[in-house]
Amino acid sequence: MSDSLLFPDSRDLLRLDQISVASKARIRGTMQGRRRSRQTGSSLEFADYRAYSPGDDIRQLDWNVYGRTGKAFIKQFLDERELQVNLYIDCSRSMDFGDEGAASKFLHAKRLAACIGYITLAGYDRTGVRFFGDQVNLELPLMRGKGSAHRLFSFLEQAETLPSGDIASALMTPLAVPKQPGMTWVFSDFLYESGVEETLSYLLAARQEVVVIQVLSQSEIAPNLVGDLRLIDSESGLSKEVALSPKILRSYEEAVRQYTQDLATFCRERGMAYVAAVTNMSATDTVSGLFRANGLIQQ
Repeated sequence: MSDSLLFPDSRDLLRLDQISVASKARIRGTMQGRRRSRQTGSSLEFADYRAYSPGDDIRQLDWNVYGRTGKAFIKQFLDERELQVNLYIDCSRSMDFGDEGAASKFLHAKRLAACIGYITLAGYDRTGVRFFGDQVNLELPLMRGKGSAHRLFSFLEQAETLPSGDIASALMTPLAVPKQPGMTWVFSDFLYESGVEETLSYLLAARQEVVVIQVLSQSEIAPNLVGDLRLIDSESGLSKEVALSPKILRSYEEAVRQYTQDLATFCRERGMAYVAAVTNMSATDTVSGLFRANGLIQQ
C-alpha cells in the first residue's frame, strides 16, 4: 500500500503527530487511554479528596493531611479513558465529482478521514470507519494504536463509490450507529433531497458528539459554466436541458449558499460542529486550519 494517494506529501504524518482530536465532552470508555473522563481513577492528575471509608485502599491516604488534622482522607485522581471516534464516509456516486487539478470529493473525504483516524490512533484512542450509500456498505471495526494506521489507510484507499445514496436509509438504523457514546464524524456533500436533519438528530440521540464535514468542490459552489447545456444527475441518470445565463448562475450560487448556511445553523443550534471543506484546499491544511479554528483539534 502506497501512502501517496492519501498523503501526497511525506511530511503530512509528521504534522498530524503534533495534534489531537478535541472532544467537548469527557468520555467514559471501556479501556484506559489518555482522555480524561468524569470518573475518578488511577491517573497522576489530582482531582479531589473524600473521607476515608472502610475497605478503601490505604495507599491512597493523604498522610500529610492526616498528620495535620487527625482525619483520614483519600486522594482521588482523574481517570483517563479512551475516546471512541467513528468515521462515516459518503460513497454515493455524487461524491465522485471534482474539479480539474483537485481531488474528487470522495478522495478528499477519504483524506480527511485518514487524517482524523491517524490522529485518533496516535492519541491512543479507538477509531472505526463506515462507508455508506443507501446502506452501510463497508465497515472497518474499531481499532486502537498507531500500529493500526496501515490497516486504516489500506481500507480507505480500496473503497470506491456506489451508484446511489440515501443517508437516512443507511444510518437511521440501530445496526448502523455506535453502541457506545463517542464522537462521530460524517464526511459527505449532504446533497440529499431529504433525510439529512433527521439522520444527524438520530446520531445525536445515540449519545454521539456529531461533527458534520460538508465536502464540496469549488465548481459546485461557483460553477464556471455558460450557454446551453445538458446536465445529468450522476446518481439517477436523469438529464435536463438548461440555458445558463449570469442571472441563473447567481440564483444557483445563492441557493447553494443558503443550503450550506441552513445546514450550519441546524448543526450549531443542536450543539453539532459544522465545517465546509472545499476540495481545492489540501486535507492536512483543512485539518490544521479549519478544523483547528472550529475547535475540533488541538495541539
